[in-house]
Amino acid sequence: MPEIPQNPDAMPDFETICAHWGEDPRRYQGAVIPPIYQNSLFTTPTCEDRFGNPDAYNYTRIANPTTDIVEAKLAALEKGERARCFSSGMAAISAAILSCMRAGDHVVAPETAYGPTRAFLADYLARFNISVTFVDGSDPQDYADALRPNTTLLYLESPSSVVYKQQDLAAVVAIAKQCGAATLCDNSWATPYFQNPLTWGVDLVVHSATKYLGGHSDIVAGVVVGSKARMEPLAEREGALLGAMLDPFAAWLLLRGLRTLAIRMERHQQNARRIAQALSDHPAIAVVHYPGLPADPQRELTRRQLHGTSSLLSIELKEQSREAAYRFVNALRYFGIGCSWGGFESLALPMGIPAHIVGGKPGETRWMIRLHIGLESADDLWADLQAALKPFQRG
Repeated sequence: MPEIPQNPDAMPDFETICAHWGEDPRRYQGAVIPPIYQNSLFTTPTCEDRFGNPDAYNYTRIANPTTDIVEAKLAALEKGERARCFSSGMAAISAAILSCMRAGDHVVAPETAYGPTRAFLADYLARFNISVTFVDGSDPQDYADALRPNTTLLYLESPSSVVYKQQDLAAVVAIAKQCGAATLCDNSWATPYFQNPLTWGVDLVVHSATKYLGGHSDIVAGVVVGSKARMEPLAEREGALLGAMLDPFAAWLLLRGLRTLAIRMERHQQNARRIAQALSDHPAIAVVHYPGLPADPQRELTRRQLHGTSSLLSIELKEQSREAAYRFVNALRYFGIGCSWGGFESLALPMGIPAHIVGGKPGETRWMIRLHIGLESADDLWADLQAALKPFQRG
């Protein structure tokens, strides 16, 4: 399996990595698609082969040839040295966080982080006397002001959930280095095609591979990527001991998804930018939350940090109520109502969020509709959205 070249100029381009990196067809009779090693254990003819060869496969909870190919590709795509795949995005996030924490530690995280991540940090880790401070995070000073003597992790999710606030990765990394804390970034929204946090100095990157990396809404998977120094103990401890290994068939489906990642992300971006702009001009829409629009409050950071924008956005109707949000979503034809995103299909989900995180009054709820713009015709999707918005137009 190819090693990551020391000279980054020697790396092939993104699309070539997706197609070829980590593969050796000579190992499987020249097959264009690597086989699925759908087995739980590996045997050897002699004890010497088993115990004298550190590279020998032993048990799929530890390593599997199919999963190894996917991990090699993902490490290269994120410009890291090693990756570890998990059986869900949340398994990857939890393992990565735990690899940076000990009892009594403190973590700083954005208040708009993914809900289960917030629950893991605030509720589950409390039983180990690990505390968390949630901050806005749009200003790096928010992280600096929240530091404590026992802070060991600065968690990032950029762009974050629902409202897509970004954190300045380089600035937060600089703060972390001053206090000796680790940095960990959820890069699921942007994918390695549009953002590479490791190149900004972030220590670990996590993805819900269920989303864009898989791309077909048929697997649940996660991945952590980083340096060998950080990933080797993570793989041996949190990876092997917690047991949330990605199974070989899911790894094979993830490999299939990666083949078309670049071209899918281009189409997702093309569709989403067109629809986000059209929605921002619509008289029934109050706000469109999507990086890269002319009204993007972080447009300079978007330009500097992101190579492009994906297809997940949120809108706020001028008619602010749960009933209005439900009525709009129920009127859509091509948008399924679902909790995930990143697949080929368009989705819509009404969400009530605390108003204060978007500048509203504390204690109030702001109703949003999260839209995932899929790979269908943008003309058809826009016609669908227009029809659903028509009853909300005033005058």
